[in-house]
Amino acid sequence: MLYINRNTSGEIVMLSKEPTSECNETIAPDSPEVLAFLAEQPESSANFIASDLAFVRVVEDILEVLLDKGIITFTDLPEAAQAKVMERKSLRSKSDVGLLSDDDTI
Repeated sequence: MLYINRNTSGEIVMLSKEPTSECNETIAPDSPEVLAFLAEQPESSANFIASDLAFVRVVEDILEVLLDKGIITFTDLPEAAQAKVMERKSLRSKSDVGLLSDDDTI
């Protein structure tokens, strides 16, 4: 989840990875509003934020490998991290459109 601040017209004017006094409304990272906001940002800023969002997927995949290999257990994670992992898994399952079958054919 990301946190945003809107102007009086309802447009996103600020985006944060953590809740702040200014950014306290939650929004999904892949929301069309977030993507539109990022597209309007100066290139270096938008690229950095987009990179952060993509890197989240890498961290999720690493965590999955560590869990699958038994190197760590889910309960080793702090409660806040457990909640975020479960939230991401839920978002992923809801956005899975099933384009590939089990044998990777379309």
